[in-house]
Amino acid sequence: MKHGKNYRESIKKVDREKLYTFEEAAALVKEIAFAKFDETVEISVKLTLKKSQSVRDTVVLPNQFSAQKRVLVFAKGEKAEEARQAGAAFVGDDDLIEKIRGGWMDFDVAVATPDMMKDVGRLGPILGRRGLMPNPKTQTVTFDIKGALAELTKGRVEFRSDKTNVIHLPIGKISMDPAKVSENAKSVVKEIVRKKPSDAKADFVVSIALSSSMGPGVRVNVKDMTASV
Repeated sequence: MKHGKNYRESIKKVDREKLYTFEEAAALVKEIAFAKFDETVEISVKLTLKKSQSVRDTVVLPNQFSAQKRVLVFAKGEKAEEARQAGAAFVGDDDLIEKIRGGWMDFDVAVATPDMMKDVGRLGPILGRRGLMPNPKTQTVTFDIKGALAELTKGRVEFRSDKTNVIHLPIGKISMDPAKVSENAKSVVKEIVRKKPSDAKADFVVSIALSSSMGPGVRVNVKDMTASV
């Protein structure tokens, strides 16, 4: 893959043989960023997993960086009113289901009470391929609507391993203090390790890297993970 001049100049500042600490990596990613916009900083964690295994959960990042999420809640009665009072952008039941079936998708995350899932399940082909389907594993199917909305507005994000056993997740912006980006990275890795399958191999975490939207990856010392998180 061919890269532009700015990328080539940027990668010269990265020691490809060195494994950086989280703090060093976050600072370097900020230093070598070259785009004219506020790039997103992403963490990539390579795992050792069997074919039948996957890692999926949510984590509340200690330092928020994205815009306010537009949360949609599928609920009825008292739970619908609880959602409205808790600040949900959209609240409803059959009306919202039909609206989404008609093509409307102007929201960022969906939450549903368990009693609504039979009806919400009809939206599986629509919400599923966009990663928006409420799921108990990500605490988006719950009767604790107020608690779910509180965590989502604090910066709760979902992570999952892909087909290559890698977890990619945005954890900050180039404009942020590198110390805050580093703290977010550690929180993510801590949760990933916590979700380690019971029969996973000792080298569960193979590699960790931080990068910006346009820049090269900076490898983090996996051993620093255990010392820091």
